[in-house]
Amino acid sequence: MASSDLPPSSPFRDADVFRVLLEDDALDATTDPGLSAAECVELYRQMATTRILDERLVTLQRQGRIGFHVASLGEEAAIIGAAYAMRPQDWLFPCYRELGAALLRGLPLQTFVNNVFGNGNDVVKGRQMPDHYTYRAGNYASVSSPVGTQITHAVGVAWAAKLRHEDAASLAYFGDGATSSNEFHSGMNFAGVFGLPVVFLCRNNGWAISTPADRQTVTPTFAEKGIAYGVPGVRVDGNDVFAVIAVVRRAVARASAGEGPTLVEALTYRMGAHTTSDDPSRYRTEEEVKPWVERDPIERMRRHLFAAGHWDQEQDEQLRVSIDRQFRAAVEKAEKAPPPDLATLVEDVYETPPWNLAEQRAQLLAGPRAPSHT
Repeated sequence: MASSDLPPSSPFRDADVFRVLLEDDALDATTDPGLSAAECVELYRQMATTRILDERLVTLQRQGRIGFHVASLGEEAAIIGAAYAMRPQDWLFPCYRELGAALLRGLPLQTFVNNVFGNGNDVVKGRQMPDHYTYRAGNYASVSSPVGTQITHAVGVAWAAKLRHEDAASLAYFGDGATSSNEFHSGMNFAGVFGLPVVFLCRNNGWAISTPADRQTVTPTFAEKGIAYGVPGVRVDGNDVFAVIAVVRRAVARASAGEGPTLVEALTYRMGAHTTSDDPSRYRTEEEVKPWVERDPIERMRRHLFAAGHWDQEQDEQLRVSIDRQFRAAVEKAEKAPPPDLATLVEDVYETPPWNLAEQRAQLLAGPRAPSHT
């Protein structure tokens, strides 16, 4: 799709948006982050895996086998590219659409699926909503539903790293809607004042559920909001995984050098529903979505790999079959697992439960149980 074919309001007309992938799916030599063929293939596999899992999980929800899912349709490059650019010692603080980042960090598929079902093998013991997973071994914090709260969490970890003189940064994912939260302004101000190693990644996907981005701000961009806090801002094509990696790597390098935080506005689009509880046809038209479908980040990456000879149709089909097989096996195992033990209800709250809580737990365990519907 040539730039002349884009609607006048498209952010891809703006000269200040950082890009690497050109319209012919080649890479701009002046901005190319220099990834190897193997790295490019791995990035594509990660993005495609997320898309396949999203499709399967939406189907499960429609079948009534799980209660909820948050997909990342159209935003895979912004999510996975940012995570890929961070270092192993760095922390990721998700919004709730970053499954691809968690899998990239090593979250086992079975662990994720257990969380979706909230069974007895779920790391958080069925207490969170589905899709609210965590992976401590990969420095991946727990998903938290309240809008923007992960921003101040990320700032807190960055503050701790600075106090300890550790070379570690944190990345906070959030949507355009979160820029209207108290946490965004508190986090940006604190990080700016103390020069903390934080990457603020705003996924400007056009919508905060049904509220369009232009109802969140009257400023031309979200990146410029950093100016008020002394935080440099940059806009990047969020559907170009190469560009996202290049920009976030620079932000991490600044953080590591003690130069403070960076605000990254990744221009992307939520091509699907906000969640499986949402119907986007009630507030937007297919015509609005169409230009973004044509800039699907996974299709762009696939075309690039095909043209470079790094990937082919047979490999693509094999990947889908493999992921589908792994997912079916994980679901089968998760559905057979027992529910969380009632005794775990008060665990992870106190190191030693106080007497009254212990008494209540004993009464709970001695009382009648509701009949199972499984």
